[in-house]
Amino acid sequence: MSDKVMSLADAREDALKATAARERLVALFDPDSFVEVGTLVQTGCGGAGVITGYGLIEGSPVYAFSQDSTRKSGAVGAAHGSKIRKIYDLAYKTGAPVVGIYDSNGAALSEGLDAMAAYGEMLCWGNNLSGVVPQVSLVLGVCAGAAAMVAASADFVVMSGKGEFFLNAGDTQSSSAEACAKAGVVHLVEEDESSAIKAARKLVSLLPSNNLSAAPICGFTAPEGAVKKNADNLLDTAAGIVDADSLFELQPAFCAQTAKVALATVAGSTVGVVAASNSGYLCSNACSKIARFVSICDAFQIPVLTLVNCEKFAVAVEGHGFRGGVREVAKLAHVYAEATTPKIAVITGKAYGSAYIALAGRGANADYTIAWPDAVISALSPETAVAFLAGDKITAEKSREQVQAEYIANEATSLAAAEKGHIDEVVDPDATRAAVISALDMLAGKRVSTLPKKHGNIPL
Repeated sequence: MSDKVMSLADAREDALKATAARERLVALFDPDSFVEVGTLVQTGCGGAGVITGYGLIEGSPVYAFSQDSTRKSGAVGAAHGSKIRKIYDLAYKTGAPVVGIYDSNGAALSEGLDAMAAYGEMLCWGNNLSGVVPQVSLVLGVCAGAAAMVAASADFVVMSGKGEFFLNAGDTQSSSAEACAKAGVVHLVEEDESSAIKAARKLVSLLPSNNLSAAPICGFTAPEGAVKKNADNLLDTAAGIVDADSLFELQPAFCAQTAKVALATVAGSTVGVVAASNSGYLCSNACSKIARFVSICDAFQIPVLTLVNCEKFAVAVEGHGFRGGVREVAKLAHVYAEATTPKIAVITGKAYGSAYIALAGRGANADYTIAWPDAVISALSPETAVAFLAGDKITAEKSREQVQAEYIANEATSLAAAEKGHIDEVVDPDATRAAVISALDMLAGKRVSTLPKKHGNIPL
């Protein structure tokens, strides 16, 4: 055997050494399905610091890269960037999701601007593919600086308890998984690597391969028992509407008291679930949380099911400024109105004024709006409506509370809204699942031609 062949064999053996980065990819993909790409790409004699390739997740093709902190600390340089660029290029050509596993101590400083160019290409490719193929970031080690920008640009970010996620060196105190979860930077935090990888697999399995593919269909079991009517957590109500044990909550630690979002399946097909809200109002962060989630669902034609029990948008907190609150609310309304994916709203409690308009109003582009019999739907809160419109009815014989009750019973019922054509159907809670399945079937072929434009001017 020639020296050249021996050298090739030695190089391949060295490149294929077992490392945490390789083991993570093997765990991510279905058994025996991982195929490495660019095995022999090197930077000097230290490797490229990243392993790239493709495989199957629940039988569907997926591309992935895994930074290797045992090779030059996973430093990002020209070779590192070229391997990741190749993965993005293949994903673009074939329409398959990308999973990025981050564990690197930063740029290869010895490569100077070449390292910066590598980061720039990663950021450019990731953002150009945004909305074309699903992207999931797995933060299992250090993800800092420019890498944090790249990772945060993905559709979903999953982090292990030992991960570190920050932009600047001074941010290290807020780089923990717990801090990132509370800030809404990551969608899921898992205790260890194994659980984080399983969560990423679950996410990918619920998503279509690209923006032109249908969402995957899976087997399902109908939920047992009655729908919870007065649950403090609207996701508990949703559990009686979607398939049994299918709710997969995202960003559970971010604005948990006001809004919740989740992926789930209904009759085996993926839907996005928005619970607005758990407290009767939506704060500015909750608006951003919902808007981001609905935007992702819309990009991949995942139907959105919105459960509404919302009286108002929260008053701006002192120091945050009134304009900031308006901006976030306008962002939420913009995303809902612009989204062309099927949108079904279920009003389970209160829906007043601007909250009703943005989340469930047909005028703001909801496709199908359902309300429960005891829902209260009003242009103003009953207290305000009585103060402005029926103050003269308050007498010594009739209290303000009695007048408000009369207003609700006569003017703000779901039946009154249905009679005026503002909602589509009034159903009992236990009939909600059947109504939602029927509406999803009806909207399955929804196609909308929008006005020609580069993009909408969303109030960011």
